[in-house]
Amino acid sequence: MPDAAEAEVPERPSILSGYTPLPGVPDELLADDGSIRPEWAGLIAHLDAMKPDERERAFARGTQYLRDAGVFVRNYGEDKSRRDWPWSPLPVIQPARQWQALAEGLAERADLLEAVVADLYGANRLVAEGHLPADVIASNPEWLRPLVGVKPASGHFLHFLSFEIGRGPDGGWWVLGDRTQAPSGAGYALENRVASARSYAGFLNSSNVERLAGFFRAFRDGLNALRHEDGSRAGILTPGPMNETYFEHAYIARYLGMMLLEGDDLTVDDGRLMVRTVSGPKPISVLWRRLDAAWADPLELEGSSRLGTPGLLGAVRAEGVTMINALGAGILESRAFLAFLPRLSEVLHGRKLSVPNIATWWCGGAEERAHVRAHADAMLIGSANSTRLPLEAEPGVVLRGDTSAIGTDLDTWLSEEGRNLVGQELVSLSTTPCWEDGGLQPKPVRIRVFMARTREGWQLMHGGLARLAATGQDPSAVSISSGGTVADVWVVSDTPVPEDSMLMQTGESFVRTSPGLLPSRAADNLFWLGRYVERAEGQMRLTRAYMSRLDETPLGGTPLMTALEAYLEEHALAISEGVPSEIARTISFAVNAANRVRDRFSVDAWASLADLETTIAKMGHTVRPGDDAASAMGVLLRKITGFSGLVHENMYRFSGWRFLTIGRSLERALAMADLLATFGEWQSPHGGFELCVELGDSVMTHRRRYPVTASRDTVVDLLALDPLNPRSIAFHVDEIRDQVSLLPGADLNGQLSALSRSVLRVQSDLAVLTPQSLDQAKLVDLAQAIGLLTNDIHAQFLD
Repeated sequence: MPDAAEAEVPERPSILSGYTPLPGVPDELLADDGSIRPEWAGLIAHLDAMKPDERERAFARGTQYLRDAGVFVRNYGEDKSRRDWPWSPLPVIQPARQWQALAEGLAERADLLEAVVADLYGANRLVAEGHLPADVIASNPEWLRPLVGVKPASGHFLHFLSFEIGRGPDGGWWVLGDRTQAPSGAGYALENRVASARSYAGFLNSSNVERLAGFFRAFRDGLNALRHEDGSRAGILTPGPMNETYFEHAYIARYLGMMLLEGDDLTVDDGRLMVRTVSGPKPISVLWRRLDAAWADPLELEGSSRLGTPGLLGAVRAEGVTMINALGAGILESRAFLAFLPRLSEVLHGRKLSVPNIATWWCGGAEERAHVRAHADAMLIGSANSTRLPLEAEPGVVLRGDTSAIGTDLDTWLSEEGRNLVGQELVSLSTTPCWEDGGLQPKPVRIRVFMARTREGWQLMHGGLARLAATGQDPSAVSISSGGTVADVWVVSDTPVPEDSMLMQTGESFVRTSPGLLPSRAADNLFWLGRYVERAEGQMRLTRAYMSRLDETPLGGTPLMTALEAYLEEHALAISEGVPSEIARTISFAVNAANRVRDRFSVDAWASLADLETTIAKMGHTVRPGDDAASAMGVLLRKITGFSGLVHENMYRFSGWRFLTIGRSLERALAMADLLATFGEWQSPHGGFELCVELGDSVMTHRRRYPVTASRDTVVDLLALDPLNPRSIAFHVDEIRDQVSLLPGADLNGQLSALSRSVLRVQSDLAVLTPQSLDQAKLVDLAQAIGLLTNDIHAQFLD
């Protein structure tokens, strides 16, 4: 009998055990003969070499990164709630040689789309010569008549595209849809790659996986090359935080070092597009819009829009701004164009498309309607103007011959509605392995790929955003909104891949650039973020002070507790709640303000604030008044000061940080003046002085500085007049004065601005006071003067 030490350890079964592709459907992992495709071999061997718990921990690292980074997708529908990014840890792998062929074919398609849209808003030869039905254009809401005859400042309508691609039954790539309006997903593809790097640490760098940074660097450089020679800048136009892909807008802005702008940030002056900043209006000549064109200008387009900029079309006509992509280019997303692009390629370029699109028929003619009637059991029929691609069922659709949705005979329906309908062939997309329930499962997949116009021509990202169908989901309708997942796309080369990043490249000369412009809206949100965070901290300290005394308070109460209860009620802090809902409300305001300047925060700072909000929500259901609540407030205080510490240590000391600091200092000085006016007077209840020192987080400092029991003089001196105490009014008034003096427009030709004069007046009035002369009335006046500084700040910078 062999020794136990010599006994062979049975090999673990491969993760491929039990993986069976769907019958008759191409699979990305396994070839038709069941063998592993070469580009997948390394990854499968790597995963097979890991123990099951090691694999799960590796996958969890990627998921945890995405959660910590705050990557989310906003649900469609009325609630607009957020949910975690549904990342699948197994990538979709493609060989570089095939990807290069795809890149060449899609560049050809991009040129075709450019030629078509240029004709539609120019000579209109395609409609005049009968190559495109006029109805396809005229009935489309994305056809913007005010832009007919307007040539883009850059000379091109299209600069950034995405294509929905899927591998059909023949094993070749098909284009399922074109995205030309405001293509989304590139930022999410980047975050997927970072998550992959966490899950496959070490392996990814040695696997010849093409990098993504070069694509973004080339696109950024191309945008910068389009700027006017007037010191103008490039920016990203977002609909705002409630948009379902806002996270991506902020992430891309931070990654590329571009300003993230909303419509209200912009104004048009004499044909020039200007951004409102704390330094005054500044020109911006390149705008990468993530906003649908119809909402871009309420004067000439959608009048109800609150997202756009009045007069923007005037700046476009005057060639004062290059729009990425041009307004009106969204018409190319219509399903109907898929029916005509193959023929248009022959008309305009004299050749067939290298990468075909899915078979599509416009139902506007008798011949096309006859084809639909003959093949309705294998088609999807929907609105010709719909851009929800590809193949997602929607109201008014006939799917696989089901005519019940239209309530009438199919022939009659097609005759009456055909001019507004398009038919598409139903296909089964290829499958790719997805990690589910501890094993691999084949899932239908489509990939969104991205193409950018650079100074060297069209460039395809070496990767993309893969979307996988959910279990039980119609394989022809792969959708995140229906429970599908997303995955990274690896393009694997046969040779080592050079390192690449957004950092300065070898041979580039170093120039220290300006820290950048601060839009007034961003300054406003940073100012109020500082105020809300400081206000929440004060609310936590007040609640803790009350709750820590509650269990020891006699049944009839004490004068101090009675006064404290009234003070809490005045500040909307309910004493019946362990964690007052007002604290959660204040933090939600802080999160909302931070969300609107997401591009200016580090991942750690954002994660800290989000963690605080989550913790408060959980505590609201479990914490009870008394010592339990006092202990909970201690936890929250440590978390909120952690956020403040991250901001203080990591945020660049420029205009944005100054506004945040001014907001924080103003709120703290205002709260301290109010507190001293209530509990820092001789007539205050017994214990009021000690309460002030406690709430001012200055107990140890008071003991060191004053070898006596707290009195009104010592408390007012320490918490109001001591310029070295970071909790005192004087300290924060000095801080406000210092930061205001460094902001643009603090003085003009030696004359102080109105804000500078107001701050100096408060500082001077405070400097001549003594503990004896700073009575309750002066404290009330001081609080009022500090509060009025907000009006001056808004008047000079934010309105």
